[in-house]
Amino acid sequence: MADLLFEVQNRIATITLNRPDSFNAFSEEMILRWIDALEEIRDDDEIRVVVLKGHGKAFCAGGDVKAMTAGKGFYESETDFTSTALARKNSLWKRIQRIPLLLEEIDKPVIAQVHGYALGAGLDMALMCDIRIAAETAKLSESYINVGIVPGDGAAYYLPRLVGTDHALDLLWNARMLHAKEAKELGLVTYVVPDDELDDFVAQYVERLTQQPTEVVRMMKRAVYQSQTMSLRSSLDYISSQMGIVTELPDHKEGVRAVLEKRKPRFQ
Repeated sequence: MADLLFEVQNRIATITLNRPDSFNAFSEEMILRWIDALEEIRDDDEIRVVVLKGHGKAFCAGGDVKAMTAGKGFYESETDFTSTALARKNSLWKRIQRIPLLLEEIDKPVIAQVHGYALGAGLDMALMCDIRIAAETAKLSESYINVGIVPGDGAAYYLPRLVGTDHALDLLWNARMLHAKEAKELGLVTYVVPDDELDDFVAQYVERLTQQPTEVVRMMKRAVYQSQTMSLRSSLDYISSQMGIVTELPDHKEGVRAVLEKRKPRFQ
């Protein structure tokens, strides 16, 4: 069985981390399949929404510590990860760090479905997603310091943007384990739902997104992320260009008709 499963059904792409015996800790195969899946998602216009989840009792435990202590590195093969500092840096860059860079190129909603443990780089993979929906019993931690390493997968970038600099450093320095509700209060998690309702909640949430006007959803995502590095003037200039485009699309006209006719819109 593959370490990562990928399927597309009804315009929804689902990526399932599939090493349940290792709490879905990363393997080289998993990372390479993940990269391939994200490239397909980016390039396939039929895919409207993406779901990332884990198989078994956890979302993702991050790097495989057993492999590291056996001399095989955190994410990569022995030949790529144990020779020199430069080789280890390049191995991160060529493999695991391609995931956030590819996600940055995907303008479709990406939803993380989190249950069980989300630790270290596993948590960071959820933070890279647009929305995080967690089960009540989920536990999250930036656990890098416990094994004496820095957050090589994006925590230093994503955490302060979500929770602020002080909370980000607190979580990184202390590897504090957060329950789902605590994570929501900090801003790490978008929704917390009962464990037995997680699958249905995510399925309904994702289905609603597939019914929304596709180009508007994509443009909204681009505008939100790009505006984080723009001045107010640049952001307003950018969004006015987007407005000019979307008001010429069929979905806008259908939306206006639906409002006037007092019915639900039927977007393409």
